[in-house]
Amino acid sequence: MHFIEVILPLSLPKTFTYSVSEAEYNYIKPGMRVAVPFGKNKIYTALVVASHNNPPTLYEAKEIHQILDEKPIVNQFQIDHWQWIASYYMCNIGDVFRGAMPSAFILESETIISHKQGDAIDESQLSDDEFLIYEALQHQSSLKVQDIMAILKKKNIFPVVQKLLNKNVVSLQEEMQEEYKPKLIRYIRLHEIYSTDESLMTLLDSLKGAKQKEVLMHYFQTSAQEKKPISVKHLTEISKSTTATIKALVDKNIFEEYYIQEDRVNFDKNKKENNLILSEAQNTAFVEIKESFQSKEVSLLHGVTSSGKTEIYTKLIEEFIAQGLQVLYLLPEIALTTQLVSRLTRHFGNEVAVFHSKYSNNERVEVWNQVLENSEKAKIVIGARSALFLPYSNLGLIIIDEEHEQTFKQQDPAPRYHARDAAIVLAQAQKAKVLLGSATPSIETYFNAQSGKFGMISIQERFGKAPLPEVELVDLKENYFKKRMKGHFSLTLIEAITEALSLGEQVILFQNRRGFSPVLECITCGHIPQCTSCNVSLTYHKFKNQLRCHYCGYSIAKPTNCHACSSVDISAKGFGTEQIELELAELFPTKNIKRMDQDTTRGKYSFEKLIDSFKNREIDILVGTQMLAKGLDFDNVSLVGIMNADNMLYHPDFRAFERSFQMMTQVSGRAGRSDKRGKVIIQTYNVNHNVIQQVTHNDYVGMYKEQLYERQIYKYPPFFRLIKLTLKHKDFEKLKEGSMWLYQVMQQNLNVPVLGPEEPGINRIRNEYIRTIMVKIPQDSSISSTKKTIQKILNSFDVVPQYRTIKVTANVDFY
Repeated sequence: MHFIEVILPLSLPKTFTYSVSEAEYNYIKPGMRVAVPFGKNKIYTALVVASHNNPPTLYEAKEIHQILDEKPIVNQFQIDHWQWIASYYMCNIGDVFRGAMPSAFILESETIISHKQGDAIDESQLSDDEFLIYEALQHQSSLKVQDIMAILKKKNIFPVVQKLLNKNVVSLQEEMQEEYKPKLIRYIRLHEIYSTDESLMTLLDSLKGAKQKEVLMHYFQTSAQEKKPISVKHLTEISKSTTATIKALVDKNIFEEYYIQEDRVNFDKNKKENNLILSEAQNTAFVEIKESFQSKEVSLLHGVTSSGKTEIYTKLIEEFIAQGLQVLYLLPEIALTTQLVSRLTRHFGNEVAVFHSKYSNNERVEVWNQVLENSEKAKIVIGARSALFLPYSNLGLIIIDEEHEQTFKQQDPAPRYHARDAAIVLAQAQKAKVLLGSATPSIETYFNAQSGKFGMISIQERFGKAPLPEVELVDLKENYFKKRMKGHFSLTLIEAITEALSLGEQVILFQNRRGFSPVLECITCGHIPQCTSCNVSLTYHKFKNQLRCHYCGYSIAKPTNCHACSSVDISAKGFGTEQIELELAELFPTKNIKRMDQDTTRGKYSFEKLIDSFKNREIDILVGTQMLAKGLDFDNVSLVGIMNADNMLYHPDFRAFERSFQMMTQVSGRAGRSDKRGKVIIQTYNVNHNVIQQVTHNDYVGMYKEQLYERQIYKYPPFFRLIKLTLKHKDFEKLKEGSMWLYQVMQQNLNVPVLGPEEPGINRIRNEYIRTIMVKIPQDSSISSTKKTIQKILNSFDVVPQYRTIKVTANVDFY
C-alpha cells in the first residue's frame, strides 16, 4: 500500500493521508498539487508534503482524484517555512497554505447541476422555482450554482436544488477547472505566397478598397523600420483603421494570424543605462553594511528621512544579483511599490518582478512561476508582505524597507504573521542576509541592534547635504481662543500654504482619519447615530452623503433629523480628510487639491495615477491619511502640515507614543527633499508633550530610552513576548462566562502573567461581542512550551459543550 500526506486549504491543524497506486507513488513528489475528495462530495486542491507506506489508524484512506502538476510548484524551503509559521503564530497549516498560494492555484469544485436523463417527469408536481430550473436545463446541458441564483434572483437556492434532487429531476457532479490561462497576443504577417516582388505588385494592383491599401502600406513601412513581429493592436493604432479591415485582409489570405504568449507585466521599456554614484555618507554606509554582513545575519540601516537609502539598496542588489542570487525587497504599502518599481526598473529593467494583492490572479501566477524557475525576469522581487511566500530557492538578500510599519503584521485572517520576523527565519534557512531599513526603527529592532544581536549602520545626513526640515508648533488652544483659526486651519498654516503655492511648490497635509467627520451629534439631545452591528458611531462621508461604519461596511443615508428626538439641529463633530479637502477648496479655489485615502485608492492603478500626477506637479495640495507617511519621494514638496497631532497620541495602546513619533517624523520627512529647506507645521493642543518635542528636535534616541524604560516596568516587548487571545460570540453572557473559565484555567496552568478577560474599547463588531486575554512571557521563559500549554487549554476549551460556539483566535506578537 502506498500513501501520501497532504495539506488541505481549510482551517485544519493537521495533514491528511490519501492512498495512491504504485505508479502515482513513484510519480508524485512533495510540492505537487493533487485533487482530493474531502467530506461527503467536495473536491479540494491539496498540496503533497510527503509520501510513505503507513496507513492511517483513525480512518480509511480515500483515493486521490487526480494529479494536477507535472512538477512541484512549491519547494521544500517553503513547506518548512510554512510549518514554522503555523507553529510560531499558533495557526493551522491549512490557513498558511491558503494564505500563501495565489487563489488560481487552489481550485475548488464548482458544483455543476445537470438534467437527469431517463425517467418521465410530471411537470405539474414542480413548484414555480423548480420549474424555472427544469426549463433552463431543457435548453442547456448543465448549470452552475451562480447561474441558478441569476435565474431565480435569489441567494439561497440550495433548498430548491435539494427538492429537485429528491424528486430525481437533476443530478450533481463536482467538476474542477484550471483557472490560469496564459496571455496570448495576436500578431499578423504577410502570407508566404507574396514573398516575391512581382506577386506584391499584383497584390497592390488588385486591391480595390482604399482602407485595405492603406493598412498594407503601413504594414510594409513598420516592418521595414522595426524588424520585429507586428501585433494587430499596433497595426490598427498606426494605420487608424479597425480590426474589421484587418480581418478582411486575413479572409482574403493576404495576411495570416498567429499568436505569441506574452508576460502580463513587462518592464523592459523602463530600463535606462545609468551608473549609480553614491555620496560620501552613502558609500561609508554601503561599506559598513558589507562588513556587518560578514559577522551578522541581520543588520539595521538607521538613516534619517531622505538620506538616500534606496540608492544603497540598489547598489547592494547589484552585488547580490551578480553572484546569481535572488533578492526580495519588502515594502509595507502597495502605494510605495509603484514609486519604487519605477526607480528600480530604470536601473534593472525586466529583472524586476512585482507581487502584491492589487495584481490579478493571472499576474500573480506568472510571477510565482518565474520565481520557481529562478528566471531572469524575477531576480528581484518587490512586494508587500505576501511576497514572502513565493517559492525562492536561491535567496541572497532580503531588504525590509520601513521595517517599523505595522502593516507588515497581518491581523486577519490567519496566518497572523509578521513579515519582518518571518523573513528573518526564511533567510536563516536559505543562508541569506537581511537588511532592515528605517528612519524611525521599531523599539524591538533598535534594542536588538543595541544589544549586538543585529548589526547597526547609521546615516545622519540627508542626501546632497539637504537640511532637515524646520518644525514649527502651533498651539490650537491658544489659536481658537484668539480667534486665529479658519475652520480647522490656523492662520499660521494658511500663510505657509499661500507662500509655498505662490513659489510654485507643493504641499502635503496629513490627517489620520478618512471621511468627512467621525460623528454626527444631535445638539438637542446629544444622540449620535451608531452602527447596528458594531459598538461604534457611524462616520459621515459627505461625498456620498451617507453615514458608514468602518468596521463592517454598514451604511445609511445622512439623516435630516435626529432619530431619537426628531430635532433638526444636527452638527458634525471632529474632522476627516474629506472635510479638509472641502475647506481647502474654499480657501484656495484656483488650486488643484486631491486626497489620498482608502476611499480614493480602491482601483488597481489608482495609487499610480495619484502619485504620478503629484510627481508631475499637476496637483498642488495632497491631503491624506497614513498612506502619505511612507517613504514616498517628491522633490517639489516644501511644506507638510499635520492637522491634529493629538489624534494619534491618545490611543489605548502601549505603542501609541512610539507610533505617533514614527508617523510624525515620517510625514515630516516628505518636506524639502532637494536643496531648499522644507518646513513642517504641527497643529496640536499639547505643545509641551514629550513626543511632540522629540519630533521637533528629531530626537529618536530620547524617545527610544523613555519608551524602553516604561516597557520594562510594565512588562512589554522587547522584555516580554505577548500573546493575545480574542474571544467572540453573539451572546454577551455566554462570552463573559466562557472567557472567565479560560482565564482561570490559564492562570492555574501558566506560571507567567495572564491579564484579562478584558472588554476592548470597541466591544462589539459585526454583532459579535469581544473579550481579550493577554499572556506575557518573559525572555527567560520558554515561549514554545508556553504555547504548547496554551494550545492544550484551547483544545480542552473547545471540548466543553456550552463553550464550543465561542470563537477563539490566538495572535502572537499582535502589535
